[in-house]
Amino acid sequence: MGVTHMAAEKRPALGRGLSALIPERPADAAASPPAGARDPAASVSRAIEPRSPTWIDAPRDELHRPLTHSGQALEIDLDLFDPNPFQPRAHFDEARLDELARSLRTNGLIQPLVARRRGDRYEIIAGERRWRAAQRAGLLKVPVVIRDVPDEKLLEVALIENLQREDLNPIDEALAYKRLVEDFHLTQEQIADAVGKDRASIANHLRLLKLPGEVRELVAAATLSMGHARAIVSLEDPGRMKTAARETVDRRLSVRETEALVRRLVSPAKPARGEPPRDVHTRQAEERLRLTLGTRVRILRTGKGGRIEIDFVSEEELNRIYECITDRT
Repeated sequence: MGVTHMAAEKRPALGRGLSALIPERPADAAASPPAGARDPAASVSRAIEPRSPTWIDAPRDELHRPLTHSGQALEIDLDLFDPNPFQPRAHFDEARLDELARSLRTNGLIQPLVARRRGDRYEIIAGERRWRAAQRAGLLKVPVVIRDVPDEKLLEVALIENLQREDLNPIDEALAYKRLVEDFHLTQEQIADAVGKDRASIANHLRLLKLPGEVRELVAAATLSMGHARAIVSLEDPGRMKTAARETVDRRLSVRETEALVRRLVSPAKPARGEPPRDVHTRQAEERLRLTLGTRVRILRTGKGGRIEIDFVSEEELNRIYECITDRT
């Protein structure tokens, strides 16, 4: 039986998170909180890492004993755990899990899981990624701190824990914020205070949920960045969003080029004053050229001839258009 010392690193502006679950001192020495109403976000303020847990081997009959050893990490069989039903992370990076598993085979699991008892099993509150990696590493037991946490706090804790260790992808993060708003009635301001971000960041993430499903998948897979997604979602129309997303991916547009594409889709070229209306065939040709080149195209007729105008916003986009045209000749 050994003692592992861990630094209590302050993380300003983040929520209370794990400090609410792994105390820095025995529970009977902690001051009682004042009675009365509390801010719903107050339970996730002033996050710190756990300090100096003692690892104690816990046999399976530990399940039937009262909670003891506050602040100590028990060694518990890996197969007795179930994942957090409120886990905000929908996607686990397979390569990173394998990398963590290799580290666990060499060094073991230093940071304990946090879990609560559910009947004859344990439900993970924080540390599901480490638990999954421990399974891959072939570990039989893992250190865990047991806490009694109600359902309404599980999502808050899981969100904070993920933000502290490895960022969620923008879509998973947005879905977690949505649950905090809808299930736990937190305002955007309260969420911002809890996770250490400004309210605009929370609002921008929530807007991503207006994206069609296939575009969300591109963002979750990091095929489209947050900057791309913010530009595309401003189109509002699902069909236009899909078109802009496909063009952005197919043509490998930068965020700036995607923003220009969106502006062109939102404000198509208007006929010059005094110019006769264009026939349907001209408009169809412009639309096909726009989709092919990924930029605004205008066909101007003069008698039996005319000219074609193609918009670009940078040398990079000009080169892309040039390659697109010459590749087809």
